[in-house]
Amino acid sequence: MITTIVLVSVEPRLIPQAAMKLAGCEGVAEVYSVSGEWDLVVIVRVPEYEQIARVVTEVFPTIPGLQRTTTLTAFRAYSKKDLEQAWDIGLE
Repeated sequence: MITTIVLVSVEPRLIPQAAMKLAGCEGVAEVYSVSGEWDLVVIVRVPEYEQIARVVTEVFPTIPGLQRTTTLTAFRAYSKKDLEQAWDIGLE
């Protein structure tokens, strides 16, 4: 499974509607409203890279109020669980 994080800027008055529409898109696993430069963080999980292009370049632009995006495709996931397992087997 390929995980992509999409940072989204939305017209302020349309943030709730855009978040709900994004959450309903195929391939979108989670949508977070956040503070800072970006309005929403969208987690996309799809089995193939071609599907990322479809979701981000074909589906996302149909969302009303969407102004700009930055797409970050994850190469590897690190978690607290991973670190604990490494410690248990003696890796440092």
